[in-house]
Amino acid sequence: MAEYLPPAGFDLKTIGERLPAPLHVGEQTSAGGRRAIYDTFDGRLRKAGLGLVQEDGLLRLVGADGNEVAASPWQDKSETIKPDELEPGPLLDRVEPACGIRILIRTAEIESTRRVLPILDDEEKTVARLVAEDAVLSDGPRAGDAIRPRLHVLGVRGYDKELACVRAVIEDDLELIAASETFEDELKARAGSSPAGLSSDADVELTPDLPADRATVALSMRLLHAIEANLPGTLGDLDTEFLHDLRVAVRRSRALQRELKKVFPPVELERFRQEFKWLQQVTGPSRDLDVYLLEFGDFTATVPEPQRHDLEVLRALLDERRADERETMESALRSSRTTDLLHSWAEFLERLPSLPVDERPRAVTPIGELAARRIDRVYRQMVKMGRAIDDQSPHEALHDLRKKGKELRYLLEFFAPLFPSNVTKPMVKTLKALQDTLGRFQDREVQAAMIRNLSPELAARPGGAEALMAMGILVERLKEQQDAARAEFSERFEAFSAPEQRTLVKKTFG
Repeated sequence: MAEYLPPAGFDLKTIGERLPAPLHVGEQTSAGGRRAIYDTFDGRLRKAGLGLVQEDGLLRLVGADGNEVAASPWQDKSETIKPDELEPGPLLDRVEPACGIRILIRTAEIESTRRVLPILDDEEKTVARLVAEDAVLSDGPRAGDAIRPRLHVLGVRGYDKELACVRAVIEDDLELIAASETFEDELKARAGSSPAGLSSDADVELTPDLPADRATVALSMRLLHAIEANLPGTLGDLDTEFLHDLRVAVRRSRALQRELKKVFPPVELERFRQEFKWLQQVTGPSRDLDVYLLEFGDFTATVPEPQRHDLEVLRALLDERRADERETMESALRSSRTTDLLHSWAEFLERLPSLPVDERPRAVTPIGELAARRIDRVYRQMVKMGRAIDDQSPHEALHDLRKKGKELRYLLEFFAPLFPSNVTKPMVKTLKALQDTLGRFQDREVQAAMIRNLSPELAARPGGAEALMAMGILVERLKEQQDAARAEFSERFEAFSAPEQRTLVKKTFG
């Protein structure tokens, strides 16, 4: 589908008058009504080349070409839609894999009027359609705002040449301007949401010679925006990814405060570090329980079939714990402590570059130089730590290496674009593989400990005895998975610390 920006009151028949024979126009029709647009918070449908709209009692899924892919009855223009609420069929089959565990959110709602004009050939077959659309936002703080008029040109499969003729008339003869963004993207932007969705990624363009404090401000502001953007969805418990993305942005903010601490005044930095640590701590238990419940099906699959049902008592207890932890977390997130932290951090970042540099020895150091120094140092520390680990090393040695690996991962996420990709890409790949192994090693230990700690409470519940027996098997399976991760460590670390990689790191960052 092609889209153009016609002048107000544009007459579609003007195009028909200029079409080369035998192409001609059919009868024009009109339609109108309200239309709601849906996507996940991070734009997963858009990334998959899909769009979901609700109109005329239907949910319609359209592809990038504007053609309908699937449809299903849906009367309400709900603020949110859970994919698993959709009726079984083609729509669910396409939407659910694209969304994953994310909920669909209404990103815009419009009142639209459309004039539709078919383009016909000499056999009176429709070979293309022209759709002129005028719309206003009908919901939200900008309700009543008009959207720029659009001309949509929709092709019909098998008539590519005819479509090319229609487009030539529009572009060459009438000189209409092609839209630089899709109609749906403009709607989302005008309604106040991001067309591409929002994530916790610190996606900021930096140059190597940018002063370190200014680079830090740009990255930190981006992360603060991610925290604030994910806060309402976290408090509303819309889906588990809101809390996850909020916590990722908090962790990345803490990583910047730690890795680039010499661009900050030390006294003020220490206060913010403590407050961000608190924010991460108060959200941790809820996220841990989210993960347990998301992975519960995988856990039960490791237990013999006859005993899987016995674990439902454990699931019920986890649900109760999650409800309790969420109440505590939501109280903390709604508190003045959180509000004051986010507000004061924003104010502090805005004035950071203007503060005296006496106590900020790296404030004006080029960010490329400072990032290289930190990446080289943390990588060498990891190599040294990893080499000291053998079969007799305590679990804490692997946990400490994982923590150090997080430092390096965040540094590479922030600053990899400043360095040659033939160095950073292999580094990221081997680090990710190592971190996955170390993460699985620690997660299985923590999960097994959590299950054991729940045993006394479960024992007193109906079905508790059977649940304890199934949990014993589950703990054994978790231990086996932890042992398997430990066995993988040497291979993963060898790739991460290979001589050729160490040479590249030293040459690039040292």
